[in-house]
Amino acid sequence: MSITQDDIVAVGGDLTLGTLLAAYRRGVFPWPVEGLPLLWFCPRERALLAFADLHVGRSLARARRRTRLRFTVDRAFAAVIRACADTPRPGEPGTWITPEILAAYTRLHRLGVAHSVEAWRDDALVAGVYGVDVDGAFAAESMFRREPDASKLALLHLVEHLRAGGLDWLDVQVMTPHLERLGARNVPRAAFLALLARTRARGLRPFARA
Repeated sequence: MSITQDDIVAVGGDLTLGTLLAAYRRGVFPWPVEGLPLLWFCPRERALLAFADLHVGRSLARARRRTRLRFTVDRAFAAVIRACADTPRPGEPGTWITPEILAAYTRLHRLGVAHSVEAWRDDALVAGVYGVDVDGAFAAESMFRREPDASKLALLHLVEHLRAGGLDWLDVQVMTPHLERLGARNVPRAAFLALLARTRARGLRPFARA
């Protein structure tokens, strides 16, 4: 991760519904760091995936064609976020998905603000991604997999779902090599915030039918 101190825009506060909604509406998200007060980030360089730039490589396209996985939306949010918390991340000791984050985002899900996409092998959950929808703009938070390519396919299903709801981009917050290969790019903070404001003004409801 390339988050730096300059990307921190606030310190302290809580994880109540009002605080989280106000933060996401301003392009800000929490990222707990052990031993410090709650930190809030709005990266100077924001990673986003414009659907027009989506690149599905040959092997992933083949996996997509051949997959027998079943994909759902909002069928197992609690299981997805728990699995994301339990997934080891290279170079990251522990997880930022603390018990407080788990509880807060599960509340957001119950209120129709946080959402998940699940990938199933028969009745077994093998991958998933979750994030936050505020006023029709979606920020992906984390994903996990228990099979090769399963999380990538879940992300592609999320893109299809959002595109069907009228969105043309996805906030992925911080660039990773995987996201870059899919076509994500970094944009300056000001450009991201302007895009976020324009998208929120459209009044989209991509999860109204989930």
